[in-house]
Amino acid sequence: MSIMLRPRSGDGTLPIRAVFSDGLETLSQRERDWAKTMRFAADAGAVLVVPGEGARPSSALLGLGARKSDAIIKAAKPLLFGALAGKLPAGQWHVEAGDEAGDPTLRALAMLLGAYRFTRYKPAAADAEPTEIFPGEGADLSEARHLADAVFLARDLINTPTNDLGPAELEAAARNLASEFGAEISVTTGDDLLAANFPMIHAVGRASASAPRLIDFSWGAGDAPKVTLVGKGVCFDTGGLDIKPSSSMLLMKKDMGGSANVLALARLIMAFGLAVRLRVLVPAVENSISASAFRPSDVLKSRKGKTVEIGNTDAEGRLVLADALALADDDEPEILIDMATLTGAARVALGPDVPPFFTADESFAAALAESAVSVADPIWRLPLWQPYADNLASKVADVNNVTSDGFAGSITAALFLEGFVEKAKTWAHFDVYGWRPKAASIGGVGGEAQAIRAIFAVLKQRFPAAQ
Repeated sequence: MSIMLRPRSGDGTLPIRAVFSDGLETLSQRERDWAKTMRFAADAGAVLVVPGEGARPSSALLGLGARKSDAIIKAAKPLLFGALAGKLPAGQWHVEAGDEAGDPTLRALAMLLGAYRFTRYKPAAADAEPTEIFPGEGADLSEARHLADAVFLARDLINTPTNDLGPAELEAAARNLASEFGAEISVTTGDDLLAANFPMIHAVGRASASAPRLIDFSWGAGDAPKVTLVGKGVCFDTGGLDIKPSSSMLLMKKDMGGSANVLALARLIMAFGLAVRLRVLVPAVENSISASAFRPSDVLKSRKGKTVEIGNTDAEGRLVLADALALADDDEPEILIDMATLTGAARVALGPDVPPFFTADESFAAALAESAVSVADPIWRLPLWQPYADNLASKVADVNNVTSDGFAGSITAALFLEGFVEKAKTWAHFDVYGWRPKAASIGGVGGEAQAIRAIFAVLKQRFPAAQ
C-alpha cells in the first residue's frame, strides 16, 4: 500500500485513535461496541477499522498495548504506527494521539517504513489510490522522508541477491549515491589492490569471478571535521575453503549488510548537509572457492604491515575491514565508524534486533546509548575486554584471525579490528545483523537498516548543518 504523509489534517479526514489496552473506555460508544464485537483488545500493533454510515469508515483504532514505565519501551511506541500500512482503507486520515504515543516525526517515519515492499522480482499490485495520513502536530515530514529513503536504500541493497548485487553492482550503487550528492569517488579493483597495498582485500576476493575492489568516496568541505565510515561489503560468503553448510549460506546475500548500512548512513549525512568531511570506504568482495582461494593456515600481510595467520577462511570480513580501517586511520579522522555483519556470536548474545557496538570513547558511547532510546533504534554496548586479545595470538604471525576456544566471538572480532586503528580520535565498531527474521510493524521479513538512525542522531547533534 502507498502511504502519503499529509502536512495537515484538513476537513473531512478520518480519525485514527491510538489507544492503550486499558484505555478503551475513552472511545466513543460506537467504537467501544465495535471493539467488543471484534474482540479488539488494543494489543500492540493491532488495527481495527470502525464502520460508519454506508461503505465509509468512521474511524480506525491502533492498539498501543499495555502502558509501560520502561523508557525504552515507551520510546518505541511510535513505531507501532507502521502497522497502519496495509490495514487502512484508501482515503484521508489524521492521527489523534496524546503525548504518550510518542514523537510525531517517529510516527511518520514508522508509517513510511511499514509500507515498504521489495518489488524488484515480484511487483506488488498497484494501489487504486494512496492512503494519506496526517501523523500529528509537530511532525517533521521532510526528516521522516529522508530517514525512510536511507532505510529503503539499505533494505533494497540487502534484499537483492548476489547474482544482481556482486562487487561490481555494489560499486555501481555507491557511484550512484556519490553522483547524487556530488561526492568524489575512486575505486581500486583487482590486482591494482596489490599495487595499492590492500593485500587482504585482494586475498579474500580473488577467487571470485567478480574482482575484489575498494570503493572510496568523499564529500563535504575539506577543512570540516573528518567523519569516516567503513562498511563490510562481502556480497556473498561461502565461507571459503572452510565452507559453510548449505543452511548457513541461505542468507549470505546479506553479508554486505554493513556496507548497505554505511551507504544509508552516508545518504543521511549528505542529505541533511552535516558540517563534516565525510569519507566512505567499502571493501567489496565475494568470498568464493576456486583454485586461487586463500587457505586455512595462510599468513597474509596486511596494509598496516601486521601479519595475520588464517585460522578460518570464514572469518573473512574482519580481514577486508582491517585493510580499509588502516587506510581510514591514516587520515586521522575525528570519528571512525565501521559496520559489519561480522559474527554469529553477536546474535547469540543479543539476538537479531539489537546490534552490539564497541568503543573506548565513553562520551561517544553515552551519546549513542541515549540516542538509541530517543529514536527507537536499539543498540547495546559490549566491552573491548583487553584480556581476550591474547586469545588471538599466533605462533607464526603477529595475530590470528580467530580464536581457538570459540568464546566471546563478537568481542574478539572487535579486538582484532581495534588492532588496526591507532590515530582516529574516536572509533566505534557495530556488529549488525542487517536482517529482520520476522515481520514487525515497521517492516516485513528481509533486509534491515540497523543502528544508522541512532548514529545519525549523534552526528547531527555534534555537526549540525550550517544555517
